[in-house]
Amino acid sequence: MLQLLRPGDTLKITRLDRLSRSVLHLVTLGADLRERGIGQHVIEQGIDTSTVEGRAMFGMLSVLAELQRELMVANTLDGLAAARARGRKGGRRPSLTEDQAALAQQLYDAREKTVQQIADLFGAPRSTVYGHLDREKTVPRQPKGTAPAKP
Repeated sequence: MLQLLRPGDTLKITRLDRLSRSVLHLVTLGADLRERGIGQHVIEQGIDTSTVEGRAMFGMLSVLAELQRELMVANTLDGLAAARARGRKGGRRPSLTEDQAALAQQLYDAREKTVQQIADLFGAPRSTVYGHLDREKTVPRQPKGTAPAKP
């Protein structure tokens, strides 16, 4: 629907939350529509961007949205710094331990097992095993009976 709008059109919606997924998206979308010369009319809130008051209301909402976003980012960064100071490390735990990853690398490099066999050994998907293999040291496998390509 947004692609069908032309300059001079007015987009009518019942409420602001029906137009976008988030306040940040709302502000971005509002700026895009303004640049394209498309007006907005929010029926329940009485905002009409073709009027000075409507543009002012939309501008105030934009400023508040930006403030809210910056506060969230600052609070998140503060929380992460406090967690690091307590010795906490963020993110998901690795699926394989360091010993398992080393063994997987060893089995792969020695060509004793395929990636699927290594994955089955640890009860993990192949993608996990690939993620733990050292990309610097690992030589891509060649099908049996073929020589590796020379650079």
